[in-house]
Amino acid sequence: MDKPMPNWAFAGMSFMFKLRDFLFPREDVLKEAGIKPGFQVLDYGCGPGGYVLGAAELVGESGVVYALDIHPLAVQKVQELARKNGLANIKTIQSDCQTGLADGSIDLVLLYDIFHMLSHPQAILAELHRVLKPDGILSFDEPHMDDDDAISRVIASRLFELTKRGEKTFTFSPQKN
Repeated sequence: MDKPMPNWAFAGMSFMFKLRDFLFPREDVLKEAGIKPGFQVLDYGCGPGGYVLGAAELVGESGVVYALDIHPLAVQKVQELARKNGLANIKTIQSDCQTGLADGSIDLVLLYDIFHMLSHPQAILAELHRVLKPDGILSFDEPHMDDDDAISRVIASRLFELTKRGEKTFTFSPQKN
């Protein structure tokens, strides 16, 4: 489906994310997602892991954060973060769409700052819908698109409905099939 960006572009993106995370802590965004201890969280398009550590702390030892990215350097970076921080509740997945996770196994999906880059967003939304629990949450942020356009594209999938507009994110719930 999608192809990973060149390594040099990933390195540049990683640097920019570090600067962003320093100036605008990711914890502020994660607060809106409503992560609870014991949650199974999927960070789809995790990049270098800007949200992973915060999410891993919030889910605690009884929860798991699955960090998925198409780029092998992203997966490697998240694995290093988990190892350096002694976090056994972070699992990595390298994929361009399929998660390999069981149907209805995820409480919360983080879909942050990636939607604009997806070649096949409807296929990915279908995969996210498949893995989310019926009462699960899709927490969405896409700063590279007009909010109304991004929301309409998610809703157009007929898989999700907008349930809340937060200060930093949008919350979608899975539509019942």
